Amino acid sequence: MIGEIVAMKNYVRLIGLTVLLMFVNVASAQSWGPRSLEELKEETLMRARNDKFPIIVVKMADAERAMEALHDLERDSWAKAWSDIGHEYLALAEAAASSEEARKNYYSAWRYFDIGRWPTEKHSKGKRESYENGLAAFRAYGQLLDPPVETVRIPFEGKEIVAYLRLPVGESPAPLVFGMNGLDSRKEGVMDRSDTYIQNGIAAFAIDMPGTGEAPLLIDVGSERMLSAALDYLETRPEIDASRIVVQGRSWSGYWAAVLAYTERDRILGSAVHGVGIHNYYQPEWQKKALLSPEYLFDLFPARSVVYGVDNMEDFLAYGPELSLVKRGLIDQPSAPMFLVNGEQDSQQPIADLYLLMKHGDPKLAWVNPVGGHMGRSKVWPDSRVQAEVVGPWLMRQLGVEPLR
Repeated sequence: MIGEIVAMKNYVRLIGLTVLLMFVNVASAQSWGPRSLEELKEETLMRARNDKFPIIVVKMADAERAMEALHDLERDSWAKAWSDIGHEYLALAEAAASSEEARKNYYSAWRYFDIGRWPTEKHSKGKRESYENGLAAFRAYGQLLDPPVETVRIPFEGKEIVAYLRLPVGESPAPLVFGMNGLDSRKEGVMDRSDTYIQNGIAAFAIDMPGTGEAPLLIDVGSERMLSAALDYLETRPEIDASRIVVQGRSWSGYWAAVLAYTERDRILGSAVHGVGIHNYYQPEWQKKALLSPEYLFDLFPARSVVYGVDNMEDFLAYGPELSLVKRGLIDQPSAPMFLVNGEQDSQQPIADLYLLMKHGDPKLAWVNPVGGHMGRSKVWPDSRVQAEVVGPWLMRQLGVEPLR
């Protein structure tokens, strides 16, 4: 009987992977993922109700309207359902009688446009338009903040790095948190969470990691050079104390946070590796399993493959292993202090990578939620609490700042 149960479980896994590969190899504009249309609607509304990524900071009535307008799994349909609501808030912002009213509505417009382009703007015309509209709404919102968000453009290899910088009032030169987005978030979301740093006299910098948003490079071995170029730029800003910079990675960009801890150890005071994918994550065996993760809303393979510039499973599975910190020879090298954060039950990034990183190179600190999923999140420890009580305070103390609020 036990043998029959094991055989049945293996058969189910095989069927799941077969279905996955069938979906991945179909050249279609249709989204694919672990959910039917009705299941997607139900899951989306549940996430909106509980403020769970990526359906965060939205009004429940708006989420219900968006799902009522969604009639199929086409990517452009998802984009339109959310961006139509974004345009409503954009019109309210542009007609606002006060800067306060405009700021709130620009923010809401950006939130809905950002969900509309999720998880990637690179596979659909509608999602690309939603992304572009979201950029404009966010930048209008950022200009109305106090202190405002500055858009910086850094020349880089014949292209440019576009990033955001926000400086605290009355603190100059200020220490700085160098923040990067994950696979399916963007630098706008990183800057949106900068208030606590600003209130503690710390500047915030937000940049799209390679392969995402406005980044000038796809993900590849050595793509961290664009992040080093951004550090070069920050050294030219007199408002920044270049001797007091820490790095914050989240989800996929935890990888880049770890890389910078090695390659830029002389220029940074620490690196928060929040979500740890550094070796096992890149192996085909893990990817085949993780691509079926129910933690992810939909379109996980397209989001993961586009950052490499590939569109088929064979190339995708062959590409990842080259990025391993083990293969790159970094894992045993000296590094800046690292803080490793994740959940034991993460189905998107293997917890084994966190323990692997702990056992090599310089000593590291770690925080693991034994019942947490991706990023360590759980019912008791939602994203906001992990940031407010775990990651943020560690980064600030690395800068010599005792959190005031």
